[in-house]
Amino acid sequence: MLEEFMQGFASAREENLMRIKEAKDQGGKVVGIYCTFCPQELILAAGAIPVGLCGMSETPIAAAEETLPRNLCPLIKSSYGFAVTETCPFFYFSDLIIGETTCDGKKKMFELMKEIKPVHVMQLPHLHNNKASLELWVSEVRRLKDRLEEELQVIISDQDIWEAIEVINQEKRALKAMFDLNRADPPPLSGMEILTAAWSRNFSSDKGEMINNLNGLVREIAHQPKNGRAKAPRVLLTGCPVGLGTEKVVRLTEELGAYVVAMENCSGYKTLELLTDTSGDDPIVALAEKYLAIPCSCMSPNPYRLELLERMINDFQADAVIDLTWQACHTYNMEAYEVGKLVRSKGLPYLHLETDYSSSDLESLKVRIEAMLEMIED
Repeated sequence: MLEEFMQGFASAREENLMRIKEAKDQGGKVVGIYCTFCPQELILAAGAIPVGLCGMSETPIAAAEETLPRNLCPLIKSSYGFAVTETCPFFYFSDLIIGETTCDGKKKMFELMKEIKPVHVMQLPHLHNNKASLELWVSEVRRLKDRLEEELQVIISDQDIWEAIEVINQEKRALKAMFDLNRADPPPLSGMEILTAAWSRNFSSDKGEMINNLNGLVREIAHQPKNGRAKAPRVLLTGCPVGLGTEKVVRLTEELGAYVVAMENCSGYKTLELLTDTSGDDPIVALAEKYLAIPCSCMSPNPYRLELLERMINDFQADAVIDLTWQACHTYNMEAYEVGKLVRSKGLPYLHLETDYSSSDLESLKVRIEAMLEMIED
């Protein structure tokens, strides 16, 4: 039964592509997003389908480099490459693209992308606990609401937003419950299984169905007898986002005999504790408060990331931490120093890997990961 659930998650992208095409044929609207800072609730409240667009493939990078610098983050180059080559069907079906100023490379890339599609860029403040930052972000969320209403020719009511908030809160709870299964020893899910299930939600055209599938997976594992998987090192992955197509560090680590028990990144656990407070009167303010709390490395300072990491190390019984930085991602590269200090203070091996989407360094990565795992065994 577990295999059936995982096969469903693995095929979600292709199945939902057909559903989105059908929805478009019937006049439906699609909004492409690149970041966890985008309030999906507003898109749902507008009656549109939110889809994830972050590039997680090396294939279109060469085309992107005809315009973008070669020494740019591979995520940005892949995202732009898919756009200019028209090889991402989700980008093709999108009526509006929503970007954000999480890094200089992305915000300049969005300027170029406006030549291809309508793009709305949210101006993100870089301070968490600051009144002016919250006021700015509230205004940005309101500005996004106005742009969605204008672009999609709809009226978004407060009630629509509150209902969408409940849906996303349910999705967050279901995802967290799935991740938390791996607090067990041995973990019932591999890192690749966690990644497959979590990544598939980016393409789901039916949030209710995705929530039911995640909850079904949790129930299935809860009712299974404790599996007989062997004792093995438990690795926590942190750093830049990882998706299907850029999972080489996860795959190598598990091929070497370890378990990737959890991932603290924006495609993993980073946002799952952040639920929108429904006790207030203004859903826009509630959304702004939640999204501004995301511990992205673009925030300065960014203490919540270290707090979350320390709790995850304890909760998931991590034996070591791998910190993954995509080349030219300067904010995550800078934060590696503090992350390393935290991990070593807990007496655990810490490995910082800086790489790109290519397979050219697989052997060197394997050697470094294997050396880290040997430190655990010693």
